[in-house]
Amino acid sequence: MKTYDVIVVGAGMLGIAHAWAAAKRGLSVAVIERSRQAHGATVRNFGQVIVTGQAPGTMLSHAQQSRELWLDLADKAGFHVRANGALVLARNADEADVLREFADMRLRQEGYRAELLSARDVAGLYGGQLAHHCMALRGLDDLQIYSREALPAITQYLQSALNVDFITGTLARAVESGEVSTSAGDFKASHVFVCPGHDYLTLLPEQFAPLNLEVTRLQMLRAVFDGPAIALDRPLLTGLSCVHYGAFSDLPTAQTLRGVIQARTPMLLENGIHLLISPTPYGELIIGDSHQYGQDALPFNDEAVDNAMLDLASQALGARLRVVERWQGVYGAHGPAPFSVMPVDAATTVAVMHSGVGMTVGLAIGERTVAGVIGLNPDAKPGR
Repeated sequence: MKTYDVIVVGAGMLGIAHAWAAAKRGLSVAVIERSRQAHGATVRNFGQVIVTGQAPGTMLSHAQQSRELWLDLADKAGFHVRANGALVLARNADEADVLREFADMRLRQEGYRAELLSARDVAGLYGGQLAHHCMALRGLDDLQIYSREALPAITQYLQSALNVDFITGTLARAVESGEVSTSAGDFKASHVFVCPGHDYLTLLPEQFAPLNLEVTRLQMLRAVFDGPAIALDRPLLTGLSCVHYGAFSDLPTAQTLRGVIQARTPMLLENGIHLLISPTPYGELIIGDSHQYGQDALPFNDEAVDNAMLDLASQALGARLRVVERWQGVYGAHGPAPFSVMPVDAATTVAVMHSGVGMTVGLAIGERTVAGVIGLNPDAKPGR
């Protein structure tokens, strides 16, 4: 039975976060992953680290810490990261009211780093191609990572620089008291961190059953400009996101905006659509997203949802777009909080997301969980 200081089950965002936090403390680490390479929520997303969108308190604190960890990890692992913030565009007066209330009531009091842009300021961006918006909020701390390339780069860095063993194509069947039974044999560790994504049945189902967890399925698009292009250098959101993200959604103006959307375009709320546009390093755009909740993620996409998102993106950019790829994102939803960290026994901890902000807060969850369980100096030199 091969023994490590730490075993992590799951090589997605949370799993990688826990593995890195443990390995940089000088501990021997193995990551067990059922796929040859993780292809769940971590690589199906926008790669947005939306610090500005997180609710005050725990989520904002985690996002701010994760931002610094992302910059450190990008420097070490050598993957692409945009660090010039994001724009939340107000398309009308109702959306502008939310941004204004956020700036007046919450921005500096809660420690956000952002600034309001007037209509004239917005008109001065990208050659005036966003001039049809009446205001914007520029988040200064928001990042964007190209997830499809970042995850392999991080994996390679953990393997080569920190001696982390990745045991892939291997199903973990049971975990108890530091022992992990898998399809490739048994392993043992002083502590096991289980990061199963939205799989609530394979491992420790008794921990998940009382929570009545669901999953959410997202429709996603990758598009290119079909005509004159905008040299977009940061993610774009619109006021639609203000009824979803915790930094805004509880504000009175956001509740008013929700009522306006319900009256004018109820299909957007019914399908959980709020526009996000992320430029890739190759001039493409990742566009989404929608939210359909349930016990399982059905494989059937609704073309009307894709068309609605594409229309919203074309309106926001003032440009024609052509879709080159479609896919589904899936992640856990409707838990007791945005994420849960649950001790199972003295040698086992489960960490799972219940929302779609794993990229935004995941590194901090891993760092804080490992520090709480194991402690030790995070700057210790790696070694067996």
